[in-house]
Amino acid sequence: MTLKMFVNGQAMSGGSLNHALEDARPLGPARTAPAYRFFSVRDEFPGLHPVTEGGAAINGEVYEVSYEVLRDQLLPAEPQELELGVITLEDGSGSFSMRMRASALTAPGVLDITAHGGWHAYLATL
Repeated sequence: MTLKMFVNGQAMSGGSLNHALEDARPLGPARTAPAYRFFSVRDEFPGLHPVTEGGAAINGEVYEVSYEVLRDQLLPAEPQELELGVITLEDGSGSFSMRMRASALTAPGVLDITAHGGWHAYLATL
């Protein structure tokens, strides 16, 4: 059994956590529905957070992953500021994704980068 996983940071192609998805099947680029704010945490990794207004579509990639890959490879590599949740993609379908914990939004080093539309675009400005 597999599930759909949207990634938008270091687990994307070329990122430092992409190795955790080596046993997953890439489905290609995707965007979220325009219902999220996007944050950089200490410029180390990003996080999505759902909002009811003022959101934007965020770029990322979708993978087909097994529960074993999710449990044994991807989740153990994720930072404590993120949690597993379900998001809505631009096409209206749902997907699992890592999301910012509400408690992490006001932590030191958290910056709203929604206007950049994605992690790679933000990193290009550094």
